[in-house]
Amino acid sequence: MTTVAPAPATPAPPRIGDSERLRATVVLSLLLHAAVILGIGFTLEDAAPLVPTLDVIQTRTQTPLTPAQADFLAQANNQGGGEHDTSNRPGAPQAGPLPQPKDGLAPRPLHAQTPAPSPPPQTRVVSATRADTAVPLPSARPDARPEPLPPGREKIDHDIEMARLAAEIQLRSAEYAKRPKRKFVSASTKEYAWAQYLRGWVDRVERVGNLNYPDEARRRHIGGLVVISVGVRRDGSVESIRIVQSSHIPMLDDAAERIVRLSAPFAPLPKTVDDPDILHVTRTWQFMPGGELIDR
Repeated sequence: MTTVAPAPATPAPPRIGDSERLRATVVLSLLLHAAVILGIGFTLEDAAPLVPTLDVIQTRTQTPLTPAQADFLAQANNQGGGEHDTSNRPGAPQAGPLPQPKDGLAPRPLHAQTPAPSPPPQTRVVSATRADTAVPLPSARPDARPEPLPPGREKIDHDIEMARLAAEIQLRSAEYAKRPKRKFVSASTKEYAWAQYLRGWVDRVERVGNLNYPDEARRRHIGGLVVISVGVRRDGSVESIRIVQSSHIPMLDDAAERIVRLSAPFAPLPKTVDDPDILHVTRTWQFMPGGELIDR
């Protein structure tokens, strides 16, 4: 008789009691509090800081006074002017400090150049009456392309002309940068110094204009409106006269220019913060048909 052994019993899963849960909770709570108290965290590494750069301009011109507002950094103070909307970098058109041994053009090294054309080679044939070896005839060679380089003297003249043009452009740029500072005023000026100067300027023009009103315009009862712009230097002399808006009557336009010349010289320009070299005064003059000049 065969006896069947019973199957082994499956072990029961371990039970997690309240004490195990309490210990796990306490451990997790301690870890969280330690992380908060000790400040344990994760941060990204910052990029390397940018190193600031300093741009210094080398200029040969300098002024004894320090400018109130500098546009660039250089080794010496330099007070510039001009009419550009933006500040331009100053240039140095002066020649080098080394003296030249003699007057004239400095020696220049010669660059690559095209050699003078050589005459074509003559064809030579060696022949004999009793020769065992035949000499082949020379084959025709295609014409070589001429090199793009100019001849020697033309190359030197071209370099001299380019250097002269470059120096002329640099000189014109420097002269334009040194143009006098200008200020433009009109009837809407509110600055005290210029308002007072403008009032005296208008009174003088009206007085001279009424005394020198054109006789033909008064006799024919001709009137018109002229907008004129006058440039006054620091000493009060007239630098320029420009008709901004014509009256379409040549007689009145000529009279306006003549009145400005008769009124000159004006009072010297007052000392202000900007201290311009030339003051542009734009005014509207009305020539009345009755023979009176009114500044509007």
